[in-house]
Amino acid sequence: MVGTNAAGCRLGVLAFGDSITNGGGELQWGVALQSWALWVARGTGLPFTSYAVDGATAANVVEEQIPAFESQSATPDGRYELGCLYIGVNDVRMPDWDPLAYERDYRIAVRLLAERCDRVLTVTAPLDLGRPRAGAKVADLNEIIHRVAHEYGALVLDLQDFRARNLLMPDHVHPTAFGQIAIAERALAALKRNGVSVRVDPRSLIWFETTWMVRLRSDLTFAYRHTKVSSRASWVVLKARTASLLRR
Repeated sequence: MVGTNAAGCRLGVLAFGDSITNGGGELQWGVALQSWALWVARGTGLPFTSYAVDGATAANVVEEQIPAFESQSATPDGRYELGCLYIGVNDVRMPDWDPLAYERDYRIAVRLLAERCDRVLTVTAPLDLGRPRAGAKVADLNEIIHRVAHEYGALVLDLQDFRARNLLMPDHVHPTAFGQIAIAERALAALKRNGVSVRVDPRSLIWFETTWMVRLRSDLTFAYRHTKVSSRASWVVLKARTASLLRR
């Protein structure tokens, strides 16, 4: 019966995370910006449930998203085929990045998903993250993700090399509409290697057309926004360095 949780029934995809997993934003050549995890659900033909919230950190997942899942779910004891977790981008970009606190909260989230899902898919962050760049801290973040995922038998979707003008917005943090699809395609490939049935390629579900004028306008808009972001980032770095020198 639809809506029940009979023995052996699974409820689809369960996702926690920040704005990248929450999705939403500007159209890209008429294609809606949807969550990579939603595209994964569509690619596998599974129902989708997300508690991701814009601006979230690992602590927010533990303190807000997991309690929301436990209190708001119509099937609180249900099991899911797949749990998706992409969190840490906001943590590692903070000036007071605390890897120990992050690892503590990340482990809680992965453990919860491992207990409630047949498979868990975790995601690392691009090394060229943010403007100003998060820098070497991203490698530390990704090492934690790999280590905790290994402890709980979770799959790891490696996005360390994820970068391209049409896949990331000028802030070098948020994926574009096509970026979300590209992440989903990588995720589906990893899941397929792990025995998951992939029913449809997300790219086959979209339609768009463009002209040289549309592409030119898009390129000029990106260049303008990228210049603004980079200039602001340079000012932030200069200001921080100046303050550091004055404190000596």
